[in-house]
Amino acid sequence: MLRLIPLYLKKQIFVSAFFFLCLSFSFASDTIDVDQDLLNALKQTNLDSSEDVKFNAFLWLNIMDHNIKKYFPDEKKRQQFLKLVYQEASTAGLPPELVLAVIHTESGFKRTALSRAGALGYMQIMHFWLEELDRPDDNLFNTQTNLRFGCTILAHYLKIEKGNLNRALGRYNGSLGRMKYPNKVLNYWRHYWYYGEFDKLKY
Repeated sequence: MLRLIPLYLKKQIFVSAFFFLCLSFSFASDTIDVDQDLLNALKQTNLDSSEDVKFNAFLWLNIMDHNIKKYFPDEKKRQQFLKLVYQEASTAGLPPELVLAVIHTESGFKRTALSRAGALGYMQIMHFWLEELDRPDDNLFNTQTNLRFGCTILAHYLKIEKGNLNRALGRYNGSLGRMKYPNKVLNYWRHYWYYGEFDKLKY
C-alpha cells in the first residue's frame, strides 16, 4: 500500500486539531452511524471562526491561477477561491494542491454541485452534519463553509490512516479498499495541480 504523505505533513496534521469531523456511513442500511466522540469534539470547536491564515504564497497563487482559469473566468473570483483553498487547506494541515485535486474529482469546481446521494458543493459534504451539529442555517454551498468541512474531514481520515493517502481518500469517498477514487484524485494532482509535493512522497 502506498504511503504518500511526507513526514512533515503528518506532523502538520497532528498539530492541526482545529476542527475534527468524520463521515461515518452505514452502507448496510439507510441509517447513518455518527461517531459520537468526534461529534462531541467538533461541537467544542468554533465553526464560525474566520481567522485568516497568512497568505504568503505568491508563486503558488500565480501558478494555480493559470491552471484554474477555465473554471473561473473572472479573475477576482478565481483569486478569492484560491486564497480560500489555501487558507482552509493550511488550517487543516493539507497540501492545497491535494484539496484542489479532490474538488476537481468531487464537483469539477461547481459550487452548487449536488450528488444523487445529497452531497453538496465543491467538496461534496453531506447535509446531515448540519443537523448533527445543530447548525441548520449553515450553507454548504458557501465556499468557505464547504472547504472547511471538506478539509477537516480529509485531515481527520489522514490521521486515522496514519498518513496513508490512498486509504484516507477511500474513506472520504466511501470506497475504502478500492483504488479507483484515490487513483483519480492522484492523477488530477499530478497532471493539473502539481507543485513539487510529489518529489517528497514515498512510493
